[in-house]
Amino acid sequence: MFSYTPLIVLFPLLGFLVLGLFGSRIKNEKLLGILGSGTVGLSFLVAVTLFVQMLGMHPEERKHVVDLFTWISAFTGTSSSLSVSVAYQVDQLSILMTLIVTGVGFLIHVYSIGYMHGDPGFWRFFAYLNLFIFAMLNLVLADNFVLMFLGWEGVGLCSYLLIGFWHDRKFEVGGYKPGTSTTSDAAKKAFIVNRIGDFGFLLAMFLIFVNFGSLNFDAVFGRASVVSEGNSAMVWIGLLLFLGATGKSAQIPLFVWLPDAMAGPTPVSALIHAATMVTAGVYMVARCSVLYALAPTALHVMAIVGALTAIMAATIALVQNDIKKVLAYSTVSQLGYMFLAMGVAAFSAGIFHVLTHAFFKALLFLGSGAVIHAMHDEQDIQKMGGLKHQLPTTYKTFLIGAIAIAGIPPFAGFFSKDEILWRAFSSEYGSIGLWAIGVIGAALTAFYMFRLVSLTFEGEKRYGQDLHPHEAPKTMTIPLIILAVLSIVGGFVGIPASLFGGNSIEQWLEPIFAPAYEKLRMEPHPVEITEYLLMLLSVCVAGAGIYCARVVYLRRSKLADSWKAKYPGTYRFLFNKYYVDEMYDTVIVAPTVKVSEGFLWKGIDVKVIDGIVNGSAKLVGMLADVIRRVQTGIAQQYATIFVGGILLLLIWLIVQ
Repeated sequence: MFSYTPLIVLFPLLGFLVLGLFGSRIKNEKLLGILGSGTVGLSFLVAVTLFVQMLGMHPEERKHVVDLFTWISAFTGTSSSLSVSVAYQVDQLSILMTLIVTGVGFLIHVYSIGYMHGDPGFWRFFAYLNLFIFAMLNLVLADNFVLMFLGWEGVGLCSYLLIGFWHDRKFEVGGYKPGTSTTSDAAKKAFIVNRIGDFGFLLAMFLIFVNFGSLNFDAVFGRASVVSEGNSAMVWIGLLLFLGATGKSAQIPLFVWLPDAMAGPTPVSALIHAATMVTAGVYMVARCSVLYALAPTALHVMAIVGALTAIMAATIALVQNDIKKVLAYSTVSQLGYMFLAMGVAAFSAGIFHVLTHAFFKALLFLGSGAVIHAMHDEQDIQKMGGLKHQLPTTYKTFLIGAIAIAGIPPFAGFFSKDEILWRAFSSEYGSIGLWAIGVIGAALTAFYMFRLVSLTFEGEKRYGQDLHPHEAPKTMTIPLIILAVLSIVGGFVGIPASLFGGNSIEQWLEPIFAPAYEKLRMEPHPVEITEYLLMLLSVCVAGAGIYCARVVYLRRSKLADSWKAKYPGTYRFLFNKYYVDEMYDTVIVAPTVKVSEGFLWKGIDVKVIDGIVNGSAKLVGMLADVIRRVQTGIAQQYATIFVGGILLLLIWLIVQ
């Protein structure tokens, strides 16, 4: 069955080609939706088949590489050469990510059939979605850094195409004056900010090739096992790879693109946040765990950045009123938890949170899309309220997603979040400070999520009488129900030993991360009473956050306004997202524009380059003006010049 691995990647590519080439001629939306969704569904079925087959194998036999053809073959020196193949690697980590990408991606495709109904670019939207899945599958299944980077850049391109899908619509983009920006500006912002991280990834690849002589995973990680600790090159490789992950997975200071990515249609937001782009950085770090085991400094930096991102994004989410932007900052915060896990060398816990987050974040975004669909594109939660009666299925599923992300047992988010907090506390690379930040972030998460639930679905109606919200069609609600079920039971694959479970996902991923743990000399921690106490504390903190949100926004609704009036500076600071976009504008964008216009354009381009080009043209014109006088059209003048030339020639000969 492993020989069928390329089909997982091929099906979405075929869907993109068919829809891209012939989609405009197909007028039947149902057929277009079946083509777009079906290709991803077929990839999911192949992935499930491979996964089932792997379950019956010994852990050491589960890895397979399918080499299709040599892509790049070049000599780089007298004794070294670069050889890169288009080859796909199936192992415990890549198959898990493939199931997430194709499974959740399939549900998002089905949902899109109802959400995008009537859109004139319906066929183009599904073509882009298929291309997005194709690029992400190349990223997670690649067996070398170059093919991974191809997928890495591919998801960046697709995000640009899909964020700016409604390119003619206005959208408030951070860093732009209100009313002047469009969805195209948001797409450009995402694309440009990610180029910074991509540059770091490229530099890391160069260093990897210089130090290991290959870009193939097996060769690099195998040779890394004999590298001594304290190697400065490993630190730089780790930091540069993390810079790439910082851009793609929206960590401080490159997180500013992700909230503005909400300019795209809601299914795009769900795909980016749950199944594709933002998880790429986490996956890349997990795949390179052996390299990070050689660079503890890079791990410390990652843990600190992740923890700070988690708390910073959570505080911003507290005061946002756009339903999708609340969820966007929630994603930034949850990604911070994933990098906190990676930074304390809890690689399995980080991937576990990727899995559970895919379920409940896809659910929450698609639920928000159902709300926006019912509210005729209204996204301000201050203009909603009381929707649980008009949208009962959306409300119930959204509530399940909110409980899951808040970390209430036995929902999926509890197990993965608690595993990260415990590792942050107990790991040799963790600390009480990192754990404390994580706990505070968990409390804020519960608070802002139930602020969102309360203002959107409960309380009094705050929308006009001309609006009549109604439940979404089945193509939208069925994916919500499936994701709600997964958000409830999805965490059971990671029940820890302290709760009498076997933590199946950690055992599944153990062969992938064992070399890194061996390098880090990490020993398994026995179950302690401390773990139970910390678990109880995290649940209590989450419960307190939920209770406070319901009190503030349902029982004492004027309390939030009084806080806003009492602390206007703090509110503005959080509402304006720490003024990070404004700082970028002041420090980077405005000086760059000024230098480009004043020096590069008016100085170099106009005066120097244009001056040389225009000056040469003037010189040619002047010479032509002189030379053209020779040709007058008068035969007598030509004869005189001819005779004069002969006389001059004779005089010269006589003199000689």
